[in-house]
Amino acid sequence: MRQWYKLILVLCALYAQAGIAAVSVVDDTGAKVSLAGPAQRIISLAPHITEILFAAGAGSKIVGVVSYSDYPPAATKLPVVGSYNRIDLERILSLKPDLIVGWQSGNNLAQLTHLREQGFVIYMSEPKQLEDIARTIENLGTLAATTSTSEPAAKSFRERQLALQQKYANRPHLRGFYQIWHQPIMTINGQHLISKVMQLCGVDNVFGGQPMLVPSISQEAVIAANPQIITAGGMAGKRPEWLDAWQAWPQLAAVKYHNLFNINPDIIQRLSPR
Repeated sequence: MRQWYKLILVLCALYAQAGIAAVSVVDDTGAKVSLAGPAQRIISLAPHITEILFAAGAGSKIVGVVSYSDYPPAATKLPVVGSYNRIDLERILSLKPDLIVGWQSGNNLAQLTHLREQGFVIYMSEPKQLEDIARTIENLGTLAATTSTSEPAAKSFRERQLALQQKYANRPHLRGFYQIWHQPIMTINGQHLISKVMQLCGVDNVFGGQPMLVPSISQEAVIAANPQIITAGGMAGKRPEWLDAWQAWPQLAAVKYHNLFNINPDIIQRLSPR
């Protein structure tokens, strides 16, 4: 009888430990993501996800990333498992991850389905609001048991956002055009996170009403919209020539007032804390 009693105590202790170790969050698609214990081997399937994982304090647990995962510098030393839109399934299988963090609108969904069928747990990232970035930092910190880092990081992000909101709340807004590419001319509509960053900083997106998230537009449409600011992404670390090509239309307010700006696309186009 005493042996049975001891066995029951041991089982109760094990179940209690399992309950404490189990972690569960809800991802950006509304799906519940649960792990029996904190993730120890994580694969990131987008550069912005890699940045968020490091911000959440889980960088040391990443065992694989996709190409262009180059921030922070430590990410460049990690094994590459393909590109964000074509991952190497065999390479992922060999790395035996206990958590894969995918990108809903960027990854090949058929490949993600295959990984799920193999039994892998997948957290889907698709930030649509600035708050989603802070929440993802917290969620990944919970899954990796790095909340001592993730919670202050999320708090800092929210504080920076609030500071910008307060700084520009009572200033007159300017009309802005964000150019992603030049052939064809590509921009973003009002639902895109970049547009919401613009709005936060006092800039109204002149193409905010476009139905597509990333529409192609004509040169004539830009001239007709007459933005006061033109900002270009282009290539990292290099001011694109097509930004200064707008100088050919001096009637544009952005040209008249010398408001042609270049932002490193890795900072503005990646849905990360930066």
